[in-house]
Amino acid sequence: MATIMTTAFYLSEIIGRKVFLGARKLGKLHDLVIAETGKLPAVTYFLIARPFGHHALLVPWDKISVITETEIVVDLERIEQYETDPGRSSILLKDYILDKKVLDLDDNEVDVVYDVKLIARNGRLYVTDVDFSRSRLLGRMGLRRLANLLSGNDKAETLSWAYVQPLPEHIGPFSGDVKLKVLKEKLSEMHPVDLADILEELDPPQRLAVFNQLETERAASTLEEVEPRVQRDLISSVHKERAAELINNMTPAQAADILAILPAADADDILKLVDKENVRKVQFLMEKHEENILNFATSRFIKYAPATRVGEVLSQYREVSREKDVIIYLYVVDERDKLLGVVDIAKLLLANAEDSLENIMVTNVIHLDPKSTVLEASETFARYGFRALPVADQADTILGVIPYRDIMNLKHRYV
Repeated sequence: MATIMTTAFYLSEIIGRKVFLGARKLGKLHDLVIAETGKLPAVTYFLIARPFGHHALLVPWDKISVITETEIVVDLERIEQYETDPGRSSILLKDYILDKKVLDLDDNEVDVVYDVKLIARNGRLYVTDVDFSRSRLLGRMGLRRLANLLSGNDKAETLSWAYVQPLPEHIGPFSGDVKLKVLKEKLSEMHPVDLADILEELDPPQRLAVFNQLETERAASTLEEVEPRVQRDLISSVHKERAAELINNMTPAQAADILAILPAADADDILKLVDKENVRKVQFLMEKHEENILNFATSRFIKYAPATRVGEVLSQYREVSREKDVIIYLYVVDERDKLLGVVDIAKLLLANAEDSLENIMVTNVIHLDPKSTVLEASETFARYGFRALPVADQADTILGVIPYRDIMNLKHRYV
């Protein structure tokens, strides 16, 4: 197992590093050979360039004994047996990835890999990320002081290898001498949830280029899985006719969810192209998205004064919770029903009997406004993961509570 002084570093920092066999200098590191080992490829060989007249060495990873910030030490029995070239199917990290275009749309360069991040873990060396940032490029050019100055302001442009690896030719156009095909699954074989994860990580031009390669049914399924921000970006970027095809491949509830995040004019333009039998159902559901949230609020929830003791609540809980719609939370209010805090039932069970509710309650209560819509409520539920949300006015008076199931399951009741 190699001893590595730094567990994380960039490819540009190790390429060119001197390589020694004991005290004898063999040459310099020219490249790293990688192999797929799951989501992250592992380094399998070090390709060492030697002085003129000497054949390059291909040294297996298990023969690397030490990697420091200035040198690499190998442990070889006979140098001659490592005098060989990488096979034609070998993936050379520097030659095949560095400075290559990751994706090219209509012959316009989208991104270029300026560096590759490596991490040592469990006795192996893995490729984890590629870097598109200016600071990495400047560092490679020897302008490290300028690179360091920019690094603080440089936007994060490092993405996981799993998401930004060069894509195979069969899924669309890209340029550059990229020989690597490391995306294990074709897009047509990937689960929509996995595709959604990839799309969310990519920059908008890359995202659109990949999304446009999906056939309509798979694109529709994938669109349903991505977060609203990405949904809005994608549906706004495709042609209206393509958007209508996607909508026609969704259930009315799913279509309403997508169209509801668009400006009304854009949604109307798309609906004009949607199959007529679907339009009525989709429009009905979109109207439900805009329905006032108070229409779904219940007054059947548990509330207590702040000075109430935990023991008292527990002794009454079985009786008090009967016929209540929301029993997982206790809402702490004053004599005028001003919402002061909330207590989760799990926290109540772990508290001391003598504790008062005001000592264990959460005071920063996420709540809905009386003018909130069903769509806004569903987005709040999705964001925070609560099982119920109170509705409170500007004076913090609690007006009711919205159960999670009544909002998030709307589509099952209206489709």
